[in-house]
This record gives sequence, C-alpha cells and structure tokens, in this order.
Amino acid sequence: RHRHKEKWAATAPRIPSTRLALHHFDMNYSLHLRALWPSVRAALLCEQKYGALLNNFAAADHVPQELELLDATDFISEASQKAQRWQRGAAVGKAARGCHEGSGEGRTVMQAEMMAQTEISPPLCASISSKIKCYTFPRCDITRFRPARPDSLGLLDYYLMDAASLLPVLALDVQPGDFVLDLCAAPGGKTLALLQTGFCGHLAANDVSISRTKRLNQILHSYVPKEVRDTVSVTSYDGRDWDQVKDGTFHKVLVDVPCTTDRHSAMEEDNNIFHRRRTKERQMLPMLQLQLLMAGILAAKPGAEVVYSTCSLSPLQNECVVERALDIAEAQFNISVHVEDLSHFRKLFQDTFFFFSDCRLGELVLPHLTANFGPMYFCKLRRM
Repeated sequence: RHRHKEKWAATAPRIPSTRLALHHFDMNYSLHLRALWPSVRAALLCEQKYGALLNNFAAADHVPQELELLDATDFISEASQKAQRWQRGAAVGKAARGCHEGSGEGRTVMQAEMMAQTEISPPLCASISSKIKCYTFPRCDITRFRPARPDSLGLLDYYLMDAASLLPVLALDVQPGDFVLDLCAAPGGKTLALLQTGFCGHLAANDVSISRTKRLNQILHSYVPKEVRDTVSVTSYDGRDWDQVKDGTFHKVLVDVPCTTDRHSAMEEDNNIFHRRRTKERQMLPMLQLQLLMAGILAAKPGAEVVYSTCSLSPLQNECVVERALDIAEAQFNISVHVEDLSHFRKLFQDTFFFFSDCRLGELVLPHLTANFGPMYFCKLRRM
C-alpha cells in the first residue's frame, strides 16, 4: 500500500564516464582519423610513455650517463643533430649545383643524391633549444623511469612528463630576455620546461584554479632555486581577462588550454569531464578555448609569437579554434595573425613521435602502441 514509483535517475545503471568518453571518441574520431583510429584507440587504452625532463638547476651531472646506460636517449639533442646534418647536406648540395650547372657532365651519383636530399629537406628548426634535455626510451620499449631524486640542495633531478608536451615549448622558441606568458600554467610541466631554456627575462605563470596554482608552486619549489623563482610571477587570474591585466606586453605566449584530456577521459573516472554532471562544461570547451586564445593573442606584442596547444584529438578543439581566432582577431581587433609552418617538426621528431599528416593547421602527435605519447596538438601563431 505504501509502494511508490522510484525515479528513473535513481534506479538506472550508472554508465562509467570512461565508457561515455570512448563512445564519444568512437563516434567522432573514427570519422576524423579514419583507418588510424583503431590503433590510436588501442594506444589510448594502454600505459602511456613518459620522458624525463632533466633539471638544469639540480647538481645531477651523473643522470645523463645513468639514463644512457638504460638505453634512453635525449630526443631533443638527436633532433638538433639531425638539423645540423641537414644544414651540412644543404651546403654541400648547393656547392654541387654550382658545379657543371646545366650540363650533366662530371656530376657523381653521390652529388645527385645530396642534391635530392636538399630538395626534400624541410625548413631547419633554429628553435630547438639545446638547453632543454629530455630522455625517452626507444620505440616499443616500455621501461619505466625511476622516481626523481633530490640533490644535495633538495632540488629534484628530473621531471617525468609526456615527452610530447615539450613540443609546444620548443615551438615557442624562447630567446634571451623574452618576457613569457604561460596563460594556463598548472600543473607546471611546461612552465618548468620554459625555465630550463634559461632565456626567460620574466615568466608569468597563470592558472585560474587556486588549487592547481598551489601544485604549480610546489613544482617550482621542488625544481627551481630561489633566484630563478624570483623571475617568475604566479597568479590565479581568469585567463580570459588577461588582456585587461597586461595587454600587448609579452614576446612569447603559451596557451595550453583546458580540453577533454582524451587519454585521461578514456582511462580514469576521477575528475572526468565526460561525467554526466559536466556535460554543459564539456560542450562549452571550444568557446572557453577560443576566449583564452584570443586573450593570449591580445597579450602578445606586435611581432610576438603565440603557441596554442591541447591534449585532445578533436579538430573542434584544435584547428577550428585557431581558425575562429584568426577571423575574430582580424574582424574585431584589426589584428593580422599569421600561422607559422611547423611541418619540419614532423621530420625532426619522427623517430620519437607518431604525427598525424592531415592537420589543416598546426601539428598533432597521435598515441601509437610503439610510441605511446600524446595526444598533443600545437599550432604556432605570429601577431603581425
């Protein structure tokens, strides 16, 4: 007699957020990535690979040798050496073309090969900072790095992170004395990498979340000496309003926006943006990303560079946000923004990462079972 009809929301089985995320990815990424999606999906669901970002501020000269004994290599140094070989090849090819121009006589097979290599070589990356060092294990090697250890002053010797996360920092190409803004800085891996260049005249590290900013401060205290921390200002502004705080003052701006964090969403229930209660937040992500990118563009000086990045495979959060920002900058602010070519990153880092070849703008690292980094999208802009 006292029975009552239970509400559907209370009785329906709860679908895990990870399953909702995978369903969403299957529906959308299978169209975007086509034949690549099954392998990318498998990689997303497997253990992620990490890189060890060496801490230049720690007294840890023994660490490179220790890692090399484990067969780990500094992928940035390898890319830099590759770029230098291209430069030498280009110089030899140019000299070879000067000889016997027009007549094919006297041209050796070796000269012909060098000239062909020169023609296919991509633009050289002058932006690879030799001061940033990150060790990774070879493809198909799933060895784990040991936990970081403190030196005699308590500074940790390296920082474990997705090695693909360093590509936006390398693309930013920080120069000596640059004023740099990291608009969405927490938890702090890219901020730490920016400091490893030794070039930041001043670094503004901002994140809207106070709890995440605390984590950022912990990273800085664990890895960076006080005299360097004094060149960093950590703030908790809403990044969308940054142009109202300091408009047009930075030489370099990194805009690593909140996104669907595809790997986390596919694997972890905790803090998953595909939770039903966060549906509206997820749907509004492209708008938030656009607002943050626009704030980053407005914070940059004329002639300055902005790098936009996400850890999502979604073109709606990647190329589409960049394209919309270019339109708004021109139409509403009369600011011309040029998209820089980063295709040489594909050539330089193809031994470490698996790149998607069909990005309309920017570059995208795809998770792959033999090189399970990413996803990481990054696009470089120049405010004219």
